[in-house]
Amino acid sequence: VESRGCNRKVILRCQEKELVGEPPGPRYGHTISVVHSRGKTACVLFGGRSYRPPAERTTENWNSVVDCPPQVYLIDLEFGCCSAHTLPELTDGQSFHLALAREDCVYFLGGHILSTDCRPSRLFRLRVELLLGSPVLSCDIFNNGLSITSAIATSIGSAHEYMILGGYQSDSQKRMQCTYVTLDDAGIRMEPREPPQWSSEISQSRTWFGGSMEKGNALIAIPSEGNPAPQDAHYFYHVSFQQEGDAEDPTQTCSQESTDFEDSAPLEDSEELYFGRDPNEMEFSSDGEGDTYNEEDEEDESQ
Repeated sequence: VESRGCNRKVILRCQEKELVGEPPGPRYGHTISVVHSRGKTACVLFGGRSYRPPAERTTENWNSVVDCPPQVYLIDLEFGCCSAHTLPELTDGQSFHLALAREDCVYFLGGHILSTDCRPSRLFRLRVELLLGSPVLSCDIFNNGLSITSAIATSIGSAHEYMILGGYQSDSQKRMQCTYVTLDDAGIRMEPREPPQWSSEISQSRTWFGGSMEKGNALIAIPSEGNPAPQDAHYFYHVSFQQEGDAEDPTQTCSQESTDFEDSAPLEDSEELYFGRDPNEMEFSSDGEGDTYNEEDEEDESQ
């Protein structure tokens, strides 16, 4: 990992925004994307998981979680307005999916449905028209998606080309393949790609997680395993995808580098860090990438 990726002189700040209207409740495992339509911009929130509503809790399920209702929330950050929308095509709540946005469309890939404990290979395309009066939303469903959860989408090439890696295809099976995705005027196109030669530590680990470092780079972490396992020890891998040849034939060259845990200096609790971008790039980005989560978050927290 390049040293310039961590700038200790930049302070991270989070500004709370008051929302009026129909704000979403607390949740995790959701995605937030940015759409642009008719000269306007809005945030699209979908999916996620939360604790059961108080009225539905009993002693047995007090700490159990459920998928949030399959509503789409549109958030106008300029005026602080939020509206909830129900679409007939969205019948199940889902979590830990991917969301990729281009102009007025958001594509939802993968995800886990808690009520049926499944990862359907569906693909949703949500189109948002930000009209003067009220927004108009429409949804198309395709069955050629990916059965995947907690995956990483890192941008490559143009602003709307991605490589998807990591994640899980079942509770006990990691997804070792990679998928190239491009968004254009015609829609979405997905093609399988050769994955890196995963190290034995990655291949044999039961869990992994990470995030995008942009420009074809991703950071993957796996917990250290042993008997006994070191406390709070993780190994980190830098995965890089680079294009070769003509830009219309995005053949990928993959590499991975390990960052040895023992060689990493511990961070002080008081240090404030900013990863991945220069200070002048702290403005809000609209590349449509969502957060990624560890598969362990999908389990019912009963403790």
